[in-house]
This record gives sequence, structure tokens and C-alpha cells, in this order.
Amino acid sequence: MAIWEEECLLGTPIHYDGKWFRTVRNTPNGEVSGETVFRYHQQGRLVWAEYEGGGILKGHLVAVADPEGNLDMRYHHVNDRHELMTGIFRSRPEILEDGRIRLHEEWEWTCKDRSKGTSIVEEIREEGT
Repeated sequence: MAIWEEECLLGTPIHYDGKWFRTVRNTPNGEVSGETVFRYHQQGRLVWAEYEGGGILKGHLVAVADPEGNLDMRYHHVNDRHELMTGIFRSRPEILEDGRIRLHEEWEWTCKDRSKGTSIVEEIREEGT
């Protein structure tokens, strides 16, 4: 088996499984906030998460990771106005000095005004902290 085939089966150098993230910055047209918490899961290159908090009642995302750990994602959530919101985004990981993961995200709504924005989420050590 070629090295690239093994990597496709095993995943990426970034391991997202079991990690918790919180938003630290978002553009004004975004809906997630510092109160929104994400719980990530991973199997090989497949990554997914549940999220809620702040203005988000319940949300999910699904992604495919490339060999560098970048994520090509789709998301949907229901906000506190009971609107169904959908979008796409690309996420680029950065490993912080303390070993935590910071994700730099460029996103676009696929509903309503189709506006674009950027956000940053960072790994938190335990649920809600």
C-alpha cells in the first residue's frame, strides 16, 4: 500500500476526535459566539461535530480533512429565532504553543443573503471551559 493510501485511511496529522472548541472571533454577520461550544469527532479523514450555545439551539457540521488537516465543511443549525441556517466553510488549523488547536475559518451562508465571513475557534481543554 502506498504511503498516500495509508494516510487516507488513517486520517490527518491533526486529530480532532474528542476535542471541544469555542468561538473566539466572528464577523458580525455570523451567528456563533463565545457561548457556542463545538464537540468534534473523527474517523480517518471524516470529521463531524455537534454545536450549541449562545444563539444556537442545535447545530451539526460534517467535513473532509485533507492531508494537512484543513477541513472542507458543511454546516446547519437552528438559531434562537427557530430559523434553519445552512452554510459552507474551509477551516485551516494552527497548533498553538500550548498544543491546543486554533481553527481559522472562511465561511459563507447558503441560505438567506449568502454573505461571507471569517471566524476563529480554539480548542478548550474540557467541556464548557
